[in-house]
Amino acid sequence: MAIENRTARLTILIDPRKKAVFERLCAVEDATPSQVVRRLIREYIERTSGRPWHAEDEALPEEPNDRVSNG
Repeated sequence: MAIENRTARLTILIDPRKKAVFERLCAVEDATPSQVVRRLIREYIERTSGRPWHAEDEALPEEPNDRVSNG
Protein backbone atom coordinates (compact mmCIF):
# COMPACT_ATOMS: atom_id res chain seq x y z
CA MET A 1 0.00 0.00 0.00
CA ALA A 2 1.38 3.39 -0.98
CA ILE A 3 2.07 5.96 1.69
CA GLU A 4 -0.32 8.85 1.28
CA ASN A 5 0.60 12.50 1.62
CA ARG A 6 -0.47 13.61 5.05
CA THR A 7 -0.93 17.28 4.50
CA ALA A 8 -4.55 17.87 5.48
CA ARG A 9 -5.72 18.26 9.05
CA LEU A 10 -9.10 17.10 10.32
CA THR A 11 -10.25 18.55 13.62
CA ILE A 12 -13.10 16.88 15.46
CA LEU A 13 -14.86 17.44 18.75
CA ILE A 14 -15.35 14.34 20.89
CA ASP A 15 -16.48 13.57 24.39
CA PRO A 16 -13.38 13.42 26.64
CA ARG A 17 -14.37 10.00 28.01
CA LYS A 18 -14.75 8.55 24.52
CA LYS A 19 -11.39 10.05 23.57
CA ALA A 20 -9.71 8.42 26.57
CA VAL A 21 -11.21 5.00 25.80
CA PHE A 22 -10.31 5.38 22.10
CA GLU A 23 -6.70 6.25 22.96
CA ARG A 24 -6.42 3.26 25.33
CA LEU A 25 -7.82 0.90 22.70
CA CYS A 26 -5.42 2.30 20.10
CA ALA A 27 -2.52 1.70 22.48
CA VAL A 28 -3.64 -1.91 22.99
CA GLU A 29 -3.62 -2.30 19.20
CA ASP A 30 -0.18 -0.63 19.12
CA ALA A 31 -1.51 2.03 16.74
CA THR A 32 -1.70 5.79 17.00
CA PRO A 33 -5.15 7.41 17.05
CA SER A 34 -4.27 9.04 13.70
CA GLN A 35 -3.53 5.65 12.14
CA VAL A 36 -6.83 4.25 13.34
CA VAL A 37 -8.82 7.28 12.15
CA ARG A 38 -7.14 7.13 8.73
CA ARG A 39 -8.01 3.43 8.51
CA LEU A 40 -11.63 4.09 9.52
CA ILE A 41 -11.94 6.87 6.92
CA ARG A 42 -10.43 4.67 4.20
CA GLU A 43 -12.82 1.81 5.11
CA TYR A 44 -15.77 4.24 5.07
CA ILE A 45 -14.79 5.55 1.63
CA GLU A 46 -14.48 2.00 0.28
CA ARG A 47 -17.76 0.85 1.81
CA THR A 48 -19.66 3.93 0.63
CA SER A 49 -18.15 4.13 -2.86
CA GLY A 50 -18.23 0.37 -3.40
CA ARG A 51 -14.66 0.26 -4.66
CA PRO A 52 -11.15 -0.06 -3.22
CA TRP A 53 -9.37 3.12 -2.21
CA HIS A 54 -6.18 4.02 -4.05
CA ALA A 55 -4.05 6.92 -2.81
CA GLU A 56 -3.80 8.29 -6.34
CA ASP A 57 -7.62 8.49 -6.67
CA GLU A 58 -8.75 12.07 -6.89
CA ALA A 59 -12.25 11.55 -8.22
CA LEU A 60 -14.93 11.74 -5.60
CA PRO A 61 -17.58 9.06 -5.53
CA GLU A 62 -20.96 10.08 -6.91
CA GLU A 63 -23.19 12.03 -4.59
CA PRO A 64 -25.96 9.76 -3.25
CA ASN A 65 -28.62 11.90 -5.01
CA ASP A 66 -26.73 11.65 -8.32
CA ARG A 67 -26.89 7.85 -8.51
CA VAL A 68 -29.16 6.51 -11.20
CA SER A 69 -31.61 3.84 -10.12
CA ASN A 70 -32.04 0.83 -12.37
CA GLY A 71 -35.25 -0.35 -10.77
